[in-house]
Amino acid sequence: MCIKNWKNVLIGAVLFLIVAQVLHTAFAFASMGYYMDPAYFGVWSKIMMPADGPPPAEFYYYGTAFGFISALIYALIYEKFKSAVPGKTFMNKGLNYGLWIIFLAGTVPGYLGMYLLVNLPAGLIVQWAAENLIIAVLGGILIARFNK
Repeated sequence: MCIKNWKNVLIGAVLFLIVAQVLHTAFAFASMGYYMDPAYFGVWSKIMMPADGPPPAEFYYYGTAFGFISALIYALIYEKFKSAVPGKTFMNKGLNYGLWIIFLAGTVPGYLGMYLLVNLPAGLIVQWAAENLIIAVLGGILIARFNK
């Protein structure tokens, strides 16, 4: 894959990461009741909850690293296929790309499967889906803005 402008790809990825981190944090506070419910303690990973209480700093480090990897992948894919993304303005292209992320990257099918396979409340899964829709659309717009 030949990337013409790494600087813009990285800017888009970093901005996507920032939006994702801010919104994930805000939504986590809004849904804290789900995370603190003892009925679901067994569901969370040992990285997130190695013991009772809030996640350790390592969880945030992993989350940031994994978030950057995901954002960079999204930015690289956009750079490679931006001519195929419908829209004339970066806003339209970014909106369309954000929706592609949600529907083509497995987010919707993933949440449907998660509901069937993992013992989590439906309300939390719906909240995660809405959160990731917002992140993908805003992130797609930012990626498109810097990768015209």
